[in-house]
Amino acid sequence: MSAAITPHEMAQFVREGIVIRRNFVDSELVDRARLLINGWYQGKMQSDLIESYTQRTFAPELGTHPDMLALFHESGIFNLVASLVPETQPVSTTQIQIRIPDAQGAAQSAKAMHVDGVACPHLDPAELRTFTLLVGVVLSEVTDRDSGALRYVPGGHLRMAEWFRSEWSAGMTDQVPPHIDDEEGTPLLGQPGDVLLMHHLVPHAVGRNTSMTPRVMAYFRVAHARHAHQRLEALRDPWLEYAPLQPLAI
Repeated sequence: MSAAITPHEMAQFVREGIVIRRNFVDSELVDRARLLINGWYQGKMQSDLIESYTQRTFAPELGTHPDMLALFHESGIFNLVASLVPETQPVSTTQIQIRIPDAQGAAQSAKAMHVDGVACPHLDPAELRTFTLLVGVVLSEVTDRDSGALRYVPGGHLRMAEWFRSEWSAGMTDQVPPHIDDEEGTPLLGQPGDVLLMHHLVPHAVGRNTSMTPRVMAYFRVAHARHAHQRLEALRDPWLEYAPLQPLAI
């Protein structure tokens, strides 16, 4: 399997803001990460902190564990990312997101359509915690949209950029425009080892998990080397930080 993004995938990313590589991460790396998370889930998760975990990360103490970071640095994902964003800041932490089955009785809120780091419910609306590219590694089987699947809007990165250019201003509490908020989104279904590469501007949501097993994802937030100096510009120009794709996006 190619460790670089193909021309077909580049065109797809320009059009949809999404590339999915199936069965990309080696099963040994996946198993090591799953073992860590399962141990934390069964022995250390605090039920009164589920909302905090949902807004930030589950298993926060595992975010910098070598076996979690290996999903990114030892799997070939880094090379995929470099095909899209050649100049990046170091990736040094993992966000772990778990959708707990309804049957376990956890009070876990859904997440409405949003773009990460913009008007987050737990942050000052004027504060931006944006990045360039979201990388997700599937760590549990996801066979149904109602099993806690991430739902994304293909092509939404272009619509969001237009909204940021023409209507949005810093401090607004709206995370997305109404026409995006009303969309159901396409569910990310898959198997452990599948990899999602998603433009930061692609709006996405996540809902209930009606299955009997937790849905587990490991996420890595990739930022362009100059992102901290051009956050606003990157919201309005979807290709500012994707130099290899700029000729395709004309």
